[in-house]
Amino acid sequence: MFRVPLLVALSLLIAFGGGIMFTLFALNATSGFGAIKLGAWQAFPEMQTADADPYAKSHRARAGRLLYGTAEGLVFTASNDDSGARLTAGCSYRISGQTPPARLWTLFIAGNDGEPLAAPPGRPSTINSWIVLRNPDSTFSITVSSSARADNWLALPATGNFRLVWTLLDSPAASSSGLIDLTMPKLEKIGCGNV
Repeated sequence: MFRVPLLVALSLLIAFGGGIMFTLFALNATSGFGAIKLGAWQAFPEMQTADADPYAKSHRARAGRLLYGTAEGLVFTASNDDSGARLTAGCSYRISGQTPPARLWTLFIAGNDGEPLAAPPGRPSTINSWIVLRNPDSTFSITVSSSARADNWLALPATGNFRLVWTLLDSPAASSSGLIDLTMPKLEKIGCGNV
């Protein structure tokens, strides 16, 4: 007597539960389609726009992120250095070169979830185009390490993996025609431990 309703309820539970589980897995597995990769830096040019694919739109809605216009902003992230090794707080890194043209850019250290990591008091975890020290040819070098360095320096957390998030604001590179000849700074490991 209760066998058929029990089987129906069990089937619905498996169907809905499995569907929700696979949907959440798909949303966590990718940030969207149409990625561009420049050395260690990866961006999804349409992820923040109204033309984004459904996965990117759901990521943005789930995280409550700001919607940029097509030419307003472009976000690059790096989880690995130029050699492909994972970024870890036990090592030091150098970011050198130039960024694509932008009215303003920001660079900060983030956790694996993309959220900014809080630096210990008095230590910088973010830098922007207005305060970065540049060479006469407008190139720059930023050291990312747990110990203090001269010139441009970002402080790493004590342990764990991290990622770097570089946002170009009001940049012609964010439009589809500006993506052709982009170059991003090099991200290289300069040592691990107390080196």
